[in-house]
Amino acid sequence: MSTAGPGMLSHQQRSMKRRRWGGLRQQWKLLGLFEIDQQHEFYSLTCMMKEGLAAAIQNTIDDPPANELTDEDFRLEVTQIHKDFTMETFAGPVFATLRGSLGMTEQEYQQSLCSENCYLQFISNSKSKADFFLNDKRFFLKTQNKREIKFLLGNLKIYMEHLRKYPHSLLVKFLQRFFIVMQSVFYPDDRINAYDIKGCEVSRWTEPAPEGSHIIVVLKDLNFEGQFITLQQRSWLLRQVEIDTHFLRQLNVLDYSLLLAHQPLHHDERHQGLSFATLIVRAKSVNPGSSPIHMNAATVPGAVMDEDPALSLSETDSGLKTPHSQAASRSSSPRTCAKDAGPASTEAELQDLQAQNRRLLPNLKNPLHIIDGPEQRYFVGIIDIFTVYSFKKRLEHLWKRLRHPGRSFSTVSPQTYCLRLCQWVQDHTK
Repeated sequence: MSTAGPGMLSHQQRSMKRRRWGGLRQQWKLLGLFEIDQQHEFYSLTCMMKEGLAAAIQNTIDDPPANELTDEDFRLEVTQIHKDFTMETFAGPVFATLRGSLGMTEQEYQQSLCSENCYLQFISNSKSKADFFLNDKRFFLKTQNKREIKFLLGNLKIYMEHLRKYPHSLLVKFLQRFFIVMQSVFYPDDRINAYDIKGCEVSRWTEPAPEGSHIIVVLKDLNFEGQFITLQQRSWLLRQVEIDTHFLRQLNVLDYSLLLAHQPLHHDERHQGLSFATLIVRAKSVNPGSSPIHMNAATVPGAVMDEDPALSLSETDSGLKTPHSQAASRSSSPRTCAKDAGPASTEAELQDLQAQNRRLLPNLKNPLHIIDGPEQRYFVGIIDIFTVYSFKKRLEHLWKRLRHPGRSFSTVSPQTYCLRLCQWVQDHTK
């Protein structure tokens, strides 16, 4: 039997490291955003996507959904026959209603998805292979398999009800159903470090991209260690993560991710953040008997139009507000009647704010997924909510317990997954 001396072992280790580094560099060359022009392999596909999307959205422009969604709206299937392809759309009025609740007109949405600008292919170290950004990066188009589509449609009504009940939910907003169209959590800022957080340690480290490169690498839990999310609205965030993960636990779902990014605030933005306590928050309760979302809602869920009564509030740690005096409430809006400005009305609206876990939103694009701290702006959302704890996943859990004894991994029961992610947020915020 021959043995290798220290010199030979060191040489072998160096060779292995060089091969790993070489393979990593080859992967990095393929990471980033690539314009899908006429020479791109997906150009024909994206042209068909635009044509199909334009026709589908035109249907809701010509025939807007009613204020009250019906069971038929959730079951609606429409088949569109085009020259080179056929496209099926499902629950069109429901998704149109959700888009309207986020302040998008159908014309604006159609223009954004179907403009002459080329789509961008997004290639990262994530598992997805056929993902596209629009040129303005506002929306994200993602291919899903039939099982995932069936899961979304089967739970669409309770998903909409959850967003109605908690208008400031961190769950990603699904805006269309052919392939999935989602609102980008990181819009409008793209040069930020993104973290995919699952609250465990096995396979949760990613080699960062070289400094100064344009490579897009999604970092993971272990990359975030030693950092903290510093917020005045910490209590709100803890509560909303608890609410959203509890909802996913009821769906028997696991392996979803808390998508997180941060960037420094400019000096003027920090000053603006400190003045939040002086702002007037306009809010009203949502009628529990109404449809999940109304097409004529304000541009942000949970906010109201200027003609509605104003509620004057002062900031608390939770991000919610407590009422000022009755006189201050009256002075904030000349059109507020005595009944609306009274203590009972103010108290009722405050209770609605607390029950729905609403917060003061920043005056920015995509405010539902942006939380400003004293020095950092955070982008937060919960994504990839389609993995059900099936028999196959239970077997995977048993196998990983044997392979990784004493270590935490992603394939666990929905209850354990929910509690663990909540604990991660609690441990990494201050």
